[in-house]
Amino acid sequence: MAQAPESDFSPLAWRGDHLGLLDQTRLPREEAWLSCTAPEDVADAIRRLAVRGAPAIGVAAAYALVLAMAGAGGEPPAVQRDRFEAAAALLAATRPTAVNLRWALERGRRVLEETLAAGRGDELPAALLAWARGLHERDVATNRRIGAHGAELFARGDRVLTHCNTGALATAGYGTALGVIRSAWESGRLAEVWVDETRPLLQGARLTAWELRKLGIPHRLVTDSSAGSLLTRDLVDRIVVGADRIAANGDTANKIGTYVLAVLAARHGVPFYVAAPLSTVDPATATGAEIPIEERAADEVTDVFGTRIAPAETAAANPAFDVTPAELITAIVTEAGVLRAPYRESLAAALAGAG
Repeated sequence: MAQAPESDFSPLAWRGDHLGLLDQTRLPREEAWLSCTAPEDVADAIRRLAVRGAPAIGVAAAYALVLAMAGAGGEPPAVQRDRFEAAAALLAATRPTAVNLRWALERGRRVLEETLAAGRGDELPAALLAWARGLHERDVATNRRIGAHGAELFARGDRVLTHCNTGALATAGYGTALGVIRSAWESGRLAEVWVDETRPLLQGARLTAWELRKLGIPHRLVTDSSAGSLLTRDLVDRIVVGADRIAANGDTANKIGTYVLAVLAARHGVPFYVAAPLSTVDPATATGAEIPIEERAADEVTDVFGTRIAPAETAAANPAFDVTPAELITAIVTEAGVLRAPYRESLAAALAGAG
């Protein structure tokens, strides 16, 4: 089984011939696992946020390609390519903003072509599984490095505010922004975490609070609109968030509400950090203006867990992400280290160093 080391929790697990996914739509009420035996199962899980978070989506997509190619070893190369591309198109359409999804599909395609070019089409399913397992393991190692670099930015007794969920649940294990927070806690530099509830789907209330409780890290849940009050009263020393896509110039797309926090941080002189792996950086996207913003169903806003809270026939807009301009970001924490402006240069250098 390919999963995170025993000391870490992972929401994904390869179980012999299928992918197990922790159904995050059912947290914190119950911990239920989905058994995915086909790429359609994984696509559905991504689409309805049973698995979520840019790094976790990328790893889940890698395993979905394995499922798509199961039994394809004896097929002609043209048929194998068609089967692969059908699965890749299905998966790519599920979440357009998260660049890690496209990143994983492109690398899976590389494995396909290299294996076929070597005349080893019969080994393709095994080659893809080995690649997906490696991607899973590397994501955990990457997140640990992000956490270690980010913890160095903290001072003893710091209070941090975070948004949405960026922990083990959003990755293959350990987490990005929440991994930074965890590392700061383990190094004795963190006093408390303020957790935004993160409307409309409450990933902070349901998932981040659940993770912090499991980790034993002191935290308090607040409404999204409380952030300004906390900053006004000097109750926040830093803000750390994740990312779903980082443009070449450093503009960053993340869960809706992140931009508001960045503006508040600038107003109050509080450092605002983005924590993400280099796989979240999209050098082909020049600025944040080019990042596609997913628009989700209106009933996620008008309803809460199946209960209507708005008057009947009320229209609602539901953008899943917003974009924070690079000039509002104090630093971007990656596995390569803490990157600072000008981000076009520092991100390019980090990507070049990573090969």
